[in-house]
Amino acid sequence: MSISIYFRTLLRGRFVGQDAQGNKYYEDKKTTRYGKPRRWVIYKGFAEASKVPAPWHAWLHFTTDEPLPIGPPYSWTKDHLPNLTGTPYAHKPKGLKGVVVRQDYDPWTPPGEK
Repeated sequence: MSISIYFRTLLRGRFVGQDAQGNKYYEDKKTTRYGKPRRWVIYKGFAEASKVPAPWHAWLHFTTDEPLPIGPPYSWTKDHLPNLTGTPYAHKPKGLKGVVVRQDYDPWTPPGEK
């Protein structure tokens, strides 16, 4: 966490809540010139926007005034996962069997690189 975010949180922030992944959510004690307080999140670990669950995303973007209740509302709802691209858990579809490589396509190469 940068020094400026640390001091902003310490001096002007009001702790609102924490999600299941350990991210902490804050808002300014005072309203800004636009009539709404600033809201921010301090991520646990690596800062990645996809780590923010949907209820907290709605709160951060002023869709709701209070954070929505945490937890799956339906039995078929899965728990929130951050973007897994580039990790061992990323989605990898089964092999592309039957893919035909076009023979009439000649890819572009920069001049002087043949």
